[in-house]
Amino acid sequence: MKRATLLIPLAGLLAACAALGTPTPTDSGITGQALIGPICPVVRVGGDCPDAPYQATLTVLDSRGAVVVRFETDEEGRFRVPLAPGEYTLRPESPEGKPLPIAGEQTFRVNPGTFTELTVNYDSGIR
Repeated sequence: MKRATLLIPLAGLLAACAALGTPTPTDSGITGQALIGPICPVVRVGGDCPDAPYQATLTVLDSRGAVVVRFETDEEGRFRVPLAPGEYTLRPESPEGKPLPIAGEQTFRVNPGTFTELTVNYDSGIR
């Protein structure tokens, strides 16, 4: 009787794991940083106004356009996301209800055993 009691939860756990599909690899994916610029309203000749790190929400879509993962960068705009090898599109999200800042989508490839480096450049709208 004890064996049957233990096997039923184990069978449920195995079924739940199978429903999740293929596990996400840890040796491939994307890494990079989101930046925003310009951040200075006026750039003087000889002055420097580099883009700044930007904490953003990013969405990864598969080759069919289905959402694979949506994530937030850290406070320095950095991210590292494991993904299976394949073709993807990175869709930068704008803040809810606001047209700016905005960044364009990027199509990229993840190869086995590597992390693809991406930079996401948001336009602040400052001119």
